[in-house]
Amino acid sequence: MTGQDNPFADPGVPPHEHRIQDIDERAAKRSERTVAFLFTLSMLATVGFIASYVAFPVDKIIYVWPLGHVSALNLSLGLTLGVALFCIGAGAVHWARTLMSDEEMVDERHPVAAEPAVREKVISDFKQGAKESALGRRKLIRNTMFGAVALVPLSGVVLLRDLGPLPEDKLRHTAWSKGKLLVNENTNQPLRPEDIAVGSLAFARPEGLDHEDEDFNNEIAKAALMLVRLEPKDIKDKRELDWSHEGIVAFSKICTHVGCPVSLYEQQTHHVLCPCHQSTFDLSDGARVLFGPAGHPLPQLNISVNKDGYLEALGDFEEPVGPAFWERG
Repeated sequence: MTGQDNPFADPGVPPHEHRIQDIDERAAKRSERTVAFLFTLSMLATVGFIASYVAFPVDKIIYVWPLGHVSALNLSLGLTLGVALFCIGAGAVHWARTLMSDEEMVDERHPVAAEPAVREKVISDFKQGAKESALGRRKLIRNTMFGAVALVPLSGVVLLRDLGPLPEDKLRHTAWSKGKLLVNENTNQPLRPEDIAVGSLAFARPEGLDHEDEDFNNEIAKAALMLVRLEPKDIKDKRELDWSHEGIVAFSKICTHVGCPVSLYEQQTHHVLCPCHQSTFDLSDGARVLFGPAGHPLPQLNISVNKDGYLEALGDFEEPVGPAFWERG
């Protein structure tokens, strides 16, 4: 049957085309130097990774366009490690494509299964070994062996202790407490009710928490507060109304999905949007989730006004802020 009669005829293998490195030793040397350069660059990047880990303090922040203010340590570790891994991969690929053997080889397929006689011998040997081991009769040995094999990997759990101190109940508490004033995040001044107009959005932190504090980033990640003033008649949730002051409601700014800062407010609908994964919360109805992957509403902070006319907290959040965690219950 000719190729015209058989549409599925084997077209064959096209003629082999030699690479320039196969016929020109100078090109091969260039490829060799390129691969060596990539591997050397990877080594230098690894040294830079180690040096960065030692040189940059954890709290050092730098400005990098267009990323903005970022951690110098995280940026340097990410860049150096990324370059080190990329250069190893790029060097290996270039090596394989330009210098390794380029000959086509045909390997005929063969049955994977063993011959019947071989299979029978393997099964027979297995049964004989099981019989000689006496695992069926020596149940004490069998059970203790299984227990030992199962427990040995648990010793590796001890290594997890070096990951850092246990969180204890720190995730359940924030820097907010009874009597703490609400400080405007932009002006660093305590907030009064008249500072927040109807329909406006403001951000606050607890009194006493300053940017210069060593643990500021850890604390503000839990205590960041979002204030919105609504018309009291527009608040649907009774507890939200009870915990507000003249329509001013205070909710955690930390999204309950993965902890991004919630900051996009729609005045007409009273909806607030997380810019990371578009979780949407209704601030007029207990900050319940309307859309997106967030699992529960934003926690609300009970607020009032002190004798000097400043907004203050009446306690901490009643539930942990941010994403859920396994021991939250």
